[in-house]
Amino acid sequence: MTDQAVEEGGAQLSGHTAAESRFLGRTRELKDLRADIERAGLDTLSGRKAPRARVLLIAGRPGSGRTALAEELARQVAARYPDGVLRARLSDPDGTPVPVERAARELLGALDVPVPPGAGEDDLSAELRDALAGRKVLLLLDDAAGAEQVDALLPDNPECLVVAVSSGPLTGIPDVRPCTLGGLDTKSAVELLSRHTGSVRVTVDPRAAEGLVEACQAQPAALMLAGGWLAARPKAAVADLAKQLRAEGEEGTALSRVFRLAYTALPAPAARILRLLALAPAGYVDPHTASALAGCSVSGARTTLDDFVALGLLREVESPLPQYEVPGCLHALLKGLTETQDRPAELQLARARMLERTVRLLQSCRAITETDNPDARERLQGLPRSLRFPTPRAAEEWLRIRRPALLAAARLAVADGELDTLARRLMSQLVRAMVAHFGTRASAPDLYGVHGLVLDVARRRGLHREQAAALLNLGDLDARTGRTAEALARYRAALDAGRRAEDPYATGRAMESVGGAHQELGDHDRAADWFGRALIQRLARDEHADAARLYGRIGATHTYTGRYGEAQRNWRAAVAGYRRCGDVAAQARALSELARVQEYAGRPEDSLRTCQEAVEWARRAGDVRLQAALHLRMADTLDHLGDPTAAALHRGAAERMLGEEAQGSEPEPKHDAHACEIRSASGED
Repeated sequence: MTDQAVEEGGAQLSGHTAAESRFLGRTRELKDLRADIERAGLDTLSGRKAPRARVLLIAGRPGSGRTALAEELARQVAARYPDGVLRARLSDPDGTPVPVERAARELLGALDVPVPPGAGEDDLSAELRDALAGRKVLLLLDDAAGAEQVDALLPDNPECLVVAVSSGPLTGIPDVRPCTLGGLDTKSAVELLSRHTGSVRVTVDPRAAEGLVEACQAQPAALMLAGGWLAARPKAAVADLAKQLRAEGEEGTALSRVFRLAYTALPAPAARILRLLALAPAGYVDPHTASALAGCSVSGARTTLDDFVALGLLREVESPLPQYEVPGCLHALLKGLTETQDRPAELQLARARMLERTVRLLQSCRAITETDNPDARERLQGLPRSLRFPTPRAAEEWLRIRRPALLAAARLAVADGELDTLARRLMSQLVRAMVAHFGTRASAPDLYGVHGLVLDVARRRGLHREQAAALLNLGDLDARTGRTAEALARYRAALDAGRRAEDPYATGRAMESVGGAHQELGDHDRAADWFGRALIQRLARDEHADAARLYGRIGATHTYTGRYGEAQRNWRAAVAGYRRCGDVAAQARALSELARVQEYAGRPEDSLRTCQEAVEWARRAGDVRLQAALHLRMADTLDHLGDPTAAALHRGAAERMLGEEAQGSEPEPKHDAHACEIRSASGED
């Protein structure tokens, strides 16, 4: 349970129950904020109905307890908002503003409102306003960087309330009066201190406790660190710490002075781990992250992280897995230490170790879903035991819980504007793991973000091959989520980028995808034209399997338009191509389609012969369902030709096959396969 008097990020009180971790102080501020909810706004005074939600602003420096006050206010008034309390964090720990698009997407997800995949900031803001139009919701926007962020998320509904937390005013949003925080009152500050130190040391020397509160300027985060320092030294008196703080002088803030004392008291290995936590993506930490950053064991890293929690240097996140968060008020201090005490090469190596560990965990997360793949099983067994998941369910839970940190790691991997091999591998494995566990459609919003990161870097750096790959991936997502017109535009842009890069893989794939988009839009003539262009390139490069597939796609377009002669010629070419490649299953499917076209063309006898040939190849391929479908088709054809006896025999054969398959079949995979991967110039992962 979080101590409600302290800034989010430094409030976890180890060893305290929820009943003990009650909110401290801020009585006047809470009274003023609640009164501000009730007061008449400028619109009401002028006789007009308020057009938007009331905004309350809690302003204060990091470490002042501003988030905790917002949470306590939300707790006290939550009953007035039956549709719930929504939370969004509008800045990363390093101070980087969170894009409105990301915040709106997260809020829509919390409302269980379907999020339009690929939608931009304006569309998402409009969707959020529509979703909140008929609800009474309290919206808590933490660590707002500016008025623009808050305004973009503000409901057009006076029945909602927005509580914004910021370092300063939100100039530009009308009718907002800030509640500016200073320190706690002395009584509350002393009580907060005693929760860590125990009441005895405070009771025996109350003046020293008040002196320590004064030295900490009654700032909750500074008091947390002071309490952690004393809790780790049961024999130290409160006066000892107050004396040391006074000896620190007036340089810096009260928080930075207490932090300096806590940091210098750490053993060198622990101090190094603490510094390196400044590199954790978006401040999210788990034992694997700390282990990779510091180059130590996972168990040793977890012990150290728990020690940091007891000292007030880290916040433990309530989660089924060990999860921690770097307090936002300490991030700048940790970053300053890394810049002065660690060489750039060491920091770069630590970052690379962390991202490499993330890649391997994602590989393990994905591989455990591929139980029928011997290569995947072998790769999984080759990983250290600490990187393996016991079950697919455990891997899925890890992926779900660590999702914010993993997406932040993807952003970190390209933050320097580069797209090196490690960044590519991280993106590819993240995409594959998410699709393996959640499916393409459910993962689409996150996948748009990942591929969008690659596209941004590729455009800035003039990397045409990577730009083509990202556009192809985004186009595939558009196509899979029903945005066919958008997919067509992306595929055309990918074709241009592939040509600039002189990349035959990208250009061929883009031409085929353009054809597929035209086919989905019902323009079969253009589809056939683009498939033909892609076919010419595949034939020139002796890519026989791809050429056979394209012959089939051209045959399908001609079938749609009733050009059965052209369709038959292309399907025969597809059959020959698959036979040349030795792809028995594909050859059987192509023969099945050829038989269908022959039937449409009014040649039932030819269709029967082709079906019989297709059944044999389907039998060799072990495709029971295709065999049954072919028998049913032959039965229909025989009925049409006036041979019900033979038709009954084929129907009986089909029923036996389907019955046997139903008895011996295993459940189908939960999620679909995914073609949207991070491709290199050659088309590899």
